[in-house]
Amino acid sequence: MLKKTTFPYTVGLFAIGIVIGLLDRFGVFPETGFLKSAVDFAGNMDPDLILFIFLPILIFDGAYELDLHVFRKSLLNSTLLAGPGMVIAMLLTGVFIMGMASFIPACEGWNWNYAFMFGALISATDPVAVVALLKELGTSKRFSTLVDAESMLNDGTGIVLFMLFFGVYTNAGAVADPFLNFLIVVFGGMLLGWVTARFTIWLLGKVGGEEAVQNSVIIVSSYITFILAQSILDVSGVIALVAFGLTITNAGRPKLKPEVNHFMDQFWELMAYIANTLIFIIVGVVIAMKIELSWTSLLLVILVYVGVNIVRMLVISILYPFMKKAGYGLTRRESFILAWGGLRGALGLTLALMVSYTLEIPEDIRRQILLFTGGIVTLTLAVNATTMRWLLLKLGLTKVPSAKMLLDYSLKKQITDNSEKYLERLKKREALEVANWALVEKFLPEPETAPVVSIQTKDVLADVRLRVIEKERALCWNLYNEGIISNISLKKLLASLDELYDRDGHMPLSYRKSIFKYYDYPFYIRWTQNKESIKKWVDRYAHERVINGYDMGRGFVITQKESLKLVKDFSNSSVLSDSKKEALLQLVKEIEENIDRIEQSILNLSKEYPISYRCAVTRKAIRMLLANEKRQIEQFQNDGLLSSAEAQTITADLDERTLQIGTTQINRLLDKFKLPK
Repeated sequence: MLKKTTFPYTVGLFAIGIVIGLLDRFGVFPETGFLKSAVDFAGNMDPDLILFIFLPILIFDGAYELDLHVFRKSLLNSTLLAGPGMVIAMLLTGVFIMGMASFIPACEGWNWNYAFMFGALISATDPVAVVALLKELGTSKRFSTLVDAESMLNDGTGIVLFMLFFGVYTNAGAVADPFLNFLIVVFGGMLLGWVTARFTIWLLGKVGGEEAVQNSVIIVSSYITFILAQSILDVSGVIALVAFGLTITNAGRPKLKPEVNHFMDQFWELMAYIANTLIFIIVGVVIAMKIELSWTSLLLVILVYVGVNIVRMLVISILYPFMKKAGYGLTRRESFILAWGGLRGALGLTLALMVSYTLEIPEDIRRQILLFTGGIVTLTLAVNATTMRWLLLKLGLTKVPSAKMLLDYSLKKQITDNSEKYLERLKKREALEVANWALVEKFLPEPETAPVVSIQTKDVLADVRLRVIEKERALCWNLYNEGIISNISLKKLLASLDELYDRDGHMPLSYRKSIFKYYDYPFYIRWTQNKESIKKWVDRYAHERVINGYDMGRGFVITQKESLKLVKDFSNSSVLSDSKKEALLQLVKEIEENIDRIEQSILNLSKEYPISYRCAVTRKAIRMLLANEKRQIEQFQNDGLLSSAEAQTITADLDERTLQIGTTQINRLLDKFKLPK
């Protein structure tokens, strides 16, 4: 229903939940019907049940899809928002609530403890709501990572601050040392997530087997991580899941079989979609069934909603001088989006439900906290989320740069021209001569009008460089999936692309310090190479370094040659002026410089370290042989010549041989066959 509108999908689900809850509340559903019992179950669901069922899926999926390099660069700004920002927001919200209590008779039962408790639970942006919205809007990776990371990290701060005031009314008691407790909750969660992720990666290497088996291990591990954190160790479950997901992505993903990674991408996308669909409907049902609304309470909710948004804007304004200089920085326009995008959702509502079940707190305070929280969740989703796209357009944050617009048109024109040429060839085929070509021509792509833009040469160069970076990134994963490069080489090649990505395409493509520096070997390796007295650990380190250097270098050459084709395609484009085409020759020189430098480095390896170089070439030949066998198995399976069970048996044997591609095993084989050293 919402596909052709700009209305966010998650907000539509929330509205459906509200409608379902209201229909149940007004007695529309039959008392004895299964529909009423189902809606009542959702509306009265234990808040912990909501968190423990859905949050592990949503948080792990969000963390799994985060770019670790961008996350690291955004971490300082995210920490500022999740740490000092949360404390400031809690204090300002508490002051605002007490100001209301001084002038509005309906709020006269509030005290500072209740006000700060409410400030703590309502100031944390909800990771579920924020992540879902950013995926739909398609914001830039840097900005979406900042907002995403803040919403995940502020959970730890929010829970500590909330328990500091809420614990007075529960058996937990007040927190003795809030700062120490905060460190335990946050860093304890990080440590737990890292430990469980490393154990999971180790276990994945042991179990092997099918994609479903390995993915099941990750599912169970994510739930165990969250349960251990929230229920047993009293640390932040969200932060533990973030650390778990990031570690699995960074350390585990390159070690997993390509089929497993592909399966995981599809599986977790589906799981997150289902979880988002359910949780937003359930939150809508809970609010519709639990909240008592009158004209007076509606005015109070609107007043608190305005106050909470003002507080959010003040927090961003206070932190802006620091944030604009940290990491990737923060522009003034992005700060408006950051302030307006502080959505609240299931987490805040869960804490409010906990308050509503605590009889030690006066009934009017419990009712108002649930009312205010439910109202703010509703209004931030109904107002902030629905106007976010409009605000992004208004501020020009979704505006396509002129250089990108022109190059996009160039690619589309190539597609159109190719289709037209292919149609002409089809018309000449005798077997197709009776076709209704007038009808066929209607299926050609609609030709687009060339954009009338004024662009500078440096902008064209920057945009083409960014496209080369993305092409190389995809090529690196393809080379790894095909067994041409190792996981170590994959990490180093991707790290070199991160260096260029941070410069927004304004640095030469030959700026690859992390790659070329790898070939500058420590002096003791050069001095001890081929000497009888060499220590074993030095020999092993040098040997493995040479092998990895060769492997990475060959992969780098392949990516550079493919990038060269991309640049030349743009150079041949008819939409670029001659001056712009001539400028692209600079990129050709940068890529050719990369190829020359890396080929010279590989040549030096072959001369200075002949034994290790021979091992490297042998290892690569084995990987290519096994990769070819794997492709043939897949082809036979696709053609129906092999059943899934037969293909799995053959692949298991192939995997066993693949695991033997290690330095020690290669050395033994060299000795066994008396190959010359």
